[in-house]
Amino acid sequence: MIGSWRAPSFWRQDSRGMSPVFALALMPIARAYGAISAHRMRRAGLRVSVPVLCVGNLIVGGAGKTPTALALAEQLISIGEKPWFLSRGYRSHAEHGPPLRVDLARHHARDVGDEPLLLARMAPTLVSADRVAAAKIAAEQGASVLILDDGLHNPALAKDLKLVVVDAAAGIGNGHCLPAGPMRAPLQDQLELADALVLLGEGAQGEGLAERARQMGKPVIHGRLVLVGDRAAKLKGRRVYAFAGIGRPEKFFVSLAEAGAEVIGAVAFPDHHFYRRDEIVRLERAAQGSNALLVTTEKDFVRMESETLIDPNLPAPVPIAAKMIFSNTGLLADLTRRALERARAKQDR
Repeated sequence: MIGSWRAPSFWRQDSRGMSPVFALALMPIARAYGAISAHRMRRAGLRVSVPVLCVGNLIVGGAGKTPTALALAEQLISIGEKPWFLSRGYRSHAEHGPPLRVDLARHHARDVGDEPLLLARMAPTLVSADRVAAAKIAAEQGASVLILDDGLHNPALAKDLKLVVVDAAAGIGNGHCLPAGPMRAPLQDQLELADALVLLGEGAQGEGLAERARQMGKPVIHGRLVLVGDRAAKLKGRRVYAFAGIGRPEKFFVSLAEAGAEVIGAVAFPDHHFYRRDEIVRLERAAQGSNALLVTTEKDFVRMESETLIDPNLPAPVPIAAKMIFSNTGLLADLTRRALERARAKQDR
C-alpha cells in the first residue's frame, strides 16, 4: 500500500540545533549501508534483447525522475522508437507481484502506484519489483527500448545509459547515506556509475554537484519543470489555493507563481500521500472561502481515485500538468543515440 513519507529534518544541509546529533549517531550504520550499496550497484546485470535506459537519482525521495523519464520517452518516440516504461510501483499492490501492465481504464494508484499512471499515458508501462521479468515481457511484446523510472541502484539489469537526476535547490541534503542522510550510496560511487547528470532548476548545491560531475568527465544536462496545458495558461492573474504531496511541494507552489497565479494558500503533504475525504473537503472549503481556484499536481490528482473524496457541492480540485524542458536537448539526444548504437552493436555480436 502507498503510504505517506516525510524526510527527517536532520537530512537537510541547512539543519540546525540538535538534529545533526542524530545524523552523527547514525553514521556507523550509514557507512555500512553505503559500502554495501556501492558494492551492490557495481554487480553485473543481465543483458536483455533491447537497450535499457535508466533514470535514477542520488537520494531517496523526489528529484524529478518521472518528468525526466517522460521527456526521454517523448524524444525516443519522435525518432521512431517504441519505448516501454518499467517501474517498481512503489508501495502498490503490484510491487511484489508478477509484472502487471498498467491499464488506465481499470487501475488506480493503490493498484500500480501514482507514477506508473502518469507514465502509462505516454507509453506502455509494466509494474513490478522484478525488473528482469518485466524487461523480458516488454521485449517480447514489441518494445524497442526500455526506460527504467528509478532502478539505478538495482543491479538486476545491465543498463546502457544511466541518467542521474538532481534537484538543484535540494541537492543531496547533508550528504550522508541512509539512515544518517538521504543518500542511497556514497556520492563518488554514484557519480562514477552515472553516464550524465540531469540538473533541474537552480541552486548552489546543484551547481556544486554539476561542477564535480564535469571534473569527472560527466556531461551535465540542464532542465526545468514548466506548467503546461490550457489550465496552466489560464492561471495568470487567478487566485489559487494549492496543495501537493510530492517530494518537494514548494516546487509546485513556486511554479504556480511563476505562471502568474496569485497563490493565496499552499498546503504541503508528505510524498505519496493518499488523501482522505475530510482532507479534500477541508481544502475545497478553504479555497471556496478565499474565492480561489483549488489546484494540485497531476501526480496528486491520480491518488484521489474515488469520486467519494470530492464534495459535489464544492468546487473540485483542478490538476495542473507540468513538463520537463531541457536547455540542451541536443546533448540528451546525442547521449541517447550513442547508447542505443552501443547496445545494439553488442546484441549483434
